[in-house]
Amino acid sequence: MTRLSWPLALVFVVQLFCAFFFVAEILLAVFGVPLAPIPWLYHELIEIGAAIGLMLGVVIGALFWRAALRRTRIVEAALRAASGAFMDLVNERFDEWGLTPAERDVALFALKGFSLAEIADLRETSPGTVKAQTNAIYRKAGVSGRPQLLSLFVEDLMAEAPVAS
Repeated sequence: MTRLSWPLALVFVVQLFCAFFFVAEILLAVFGVPLAPIPWLYHELIEIGAAIGLMLGVVIGALFWRAALRRTRIVEAALRAASGAFMDLVNERFDEWGLTPAERDVALFALKGFSLAEIADLRETSPGTVKAQTNAIYRKAGVSGRPQLLSLFVEDLMAEAPVAS
């Protein structure tokens, strides 16, 4: 267990005990089950323990929430960097292949998974024009179709990815 696990477990146990005590006390009173009264001092100590447990729970929850937000920001920044790296890679390959601006647009839409008809609608051209442009893209990239085109980028990204240990 980590260094923080034991204090968290202790707070959890205190909260669980106090919650059980209060719920049991209420249920027994509602159902009219006679219960021998516990000394007032013990009752007060349990209430103090419950209050401390609740306050600690709020503080610990806030700390974990802050840590989660911090991790989320770090992951989002890494995702933005990866997205930017992918677009850098795409633009680098497009430059190597000598794609025209129209072919670049068509290639991006193809990489995003749009069909020829959808690309034609988006670019306000005919499907035949888009088909001719995709054939030119495939020829310049040295591939036979969209799956191979996409695999070029996946291979490049995998080659640049750090090895996880």
